[in-house]
Amino acid sequence: MPEKTILKSNAKVNLALRITGKREDGYHTISTLFQEVDLHDEIIFEEAEQFSFSTAHPELPDNKNNLCVKAYFKMREFTNSKRNCKIYLDKNIPVGAGLGGGSSNAATVIKYLNEFWDLQFPDQKLQKIARTIGADVPFFIRGGTQIGEGIGDILHPIKLKPDFKILCLIPEFNISTQWAYKKFSLTNKKDKFNFDRLILGKKPKWKFFENQFEDIVIQSYPEISDMKRILLLGGAEYAGLSGSGSTVIGAFHKDANLMPIVRAVEYVTVVTNPMIN
Repeated sequence: MPEKTILKSNAKVNLALRITGKREDGYHTISTLFQEVDLHDEIIFEEAEQFSFSTAHPELPDNKNNLCVKAYFKMREFTNSKRNCKIYLDKNIPVGAGLGGGSSNAATVIKYLNEFWDLQFPDQKLQKIARTIGADVPFFIRGGTQIGEGIGDILHPIKLKPDFKILCLIPEFNISTQWAYKKFSLTNKKDKFNFDRLILGKKPKWKFFENQFEDIVIQSYPEISDMKRILLLGGAEYAGLSGSGSTVIGAFHKDANLMPIVRAVEYVTVVTNPMIN
């Protein structure tokens, strides 16, 4: 029986996010701080005569529109190997919640196939391939903590002290990233973050963190404001959207007791550890 390989595909949060402009091709440019966290999907790979992809998640496509499938065929372009595999995605990261689950899945497929087909591509080459699939996919090739610029695909790894943990509040509704960008007025664009100011001595200075999507999103989803308030009253040093939402994150000291918040909210809560480089 073919051996199975089971890999974790971790989520990300945006600890901070600004919109800095818009390119001629219609994509917005951003300044953000990506943080990989230990909330994860699992992807099962098994060698097979023909490629196949499947998932039990009812909201996800299992055809060429799935990012895992796109990643497979993109990597296929670089090999003549006759080896194939079947891929099964066990989904745990909520869809449409600003946690980058689909992008993470694609990156996990890319990294696995790099080894499966013995391509021996360095991370820089894998990131270039990942960029053709989606703006967030390159981040997940290395993960950890990275500054993201451009459309999120220009990356600079940085170091943080692992003295904080993150609580994600994930409501039942999703927020469309495309909708949020359309709502954003370029008159409100800002300069890139001064990351030397945000992070001093490898420690975040939370009072300088912000997510520019919040002003847009809260107008249509006032629940976001309530979620931020719950986190801040519960002792969060910072609370804000991840990406364009709908997840709201709270950054707490690593020894903080989060159970009172977890018990108080009715929607999904996830206590997660940052995956520090």
